[in-house]
Amino acid sequence: MTQLVSLRTLAHSRTLGSRTIATPIRAQVEAHLSAGDEVVLDFTGISITQGFADELVGGIVLAQGLQVLEKLVFKGCSRAVQQIISFVIADRAEQHQSRGRSTATGQPV
Repeated sequence: MTQLVSLRTLAHSRTLGSRTIATPIRAQVEAHLSAGDEVVLDFTGISITQGFADELVGGIVLAQGLQVLEKLVFKGCSRAVQQIISFVIADRAEQHQSRGRSTATGQPV
């Protein structure tokens, strides 16, 4: 099943900038993902900060790796939002891979 998460309806302003705001949204997204659902994150009309994106998307990628992106759809993203999300995903994916290497070898990377 596909679940739509409209950030505009959850926002009190046009800019989502706080990790605190992202935390319950991430919990909602993680619950849908755990149920096997695809999640559409609709950013239409919304701008975000890197901190918000990191808390919302980065934490999920850090925990689950890039394969989680097969179940996440980013809709209505402005160019700025796309760039922020891309940066956060790349950063957290690298950290996720580093965790895996250190766990596999028993040594920090």
